[in-house]
Amino acid sequence: MNATDRMPPIADADMTAEQRQAVADYAATRNTTVFEGPFVPLLRSPELLDRVQRVGEYLRYRNALPRRLSELAILTTARHWSQQFEWNIHAVDAATAGLAPDVIDAIAEGRRPEALADDEAVVYDFSLELLHNRSVSDPTYDRAIALAGEQGVIDLVGILGYYSLLAMVMNTARTPLRDDMTMRLEPFPAPC
Repeated sequence: MNATDRMPPIADADMTAEQRQAVADYAATRNTTVFEGPFVPLLRSPELLDRVQRVGEYLRYRNALPRRLSELAILTTARHWSQQFEWNIHAVDAATAGLAPDVIDAIAEGRRPEALADDEAVVYDFSLELLHNRSVSDPTYDRAIALAGEQGVIDLVGILGYYSLLAMVMNTARTPLRDDMTMRLEPFPAPC
């Protein structure tokens, strides 16, 4: 991956009023002073940034799935897009949420984890089918409904879509890793 950051941080003095407001809203919504990752390039469209980060706040922190399963879906999405920044953030979050290290390692390597719990297998299979096939089979859908209900399935789709959007933004902008992050994911071969 080319290390040239196409959309680096915008200096405060160079921000529009809308951009400054979007950063302030982000800080208030997320209760943080850290503004990084996909939000740096998204700042080029302050209204989109505002709307995206509010969806993300729900999907990351308040969706209908247990945190361990949400993080599994996020890692599966980060792996699908070979998105290093998201992987670095969420591999730690997934471990903290109780996802086993061997599951995290297998996903990083692009292979199906051998020791998935039943609920993890449902989320993993659903995620892979939707990301790779752009649809979900009836048996996989039925398993997901049995696990999480309709709201859980829609929240899972939301997680996959939201983190795909963030990955596409960062892959387009070539968002660099922080100094404390490492390149963990090998790129998948380019499609034919």
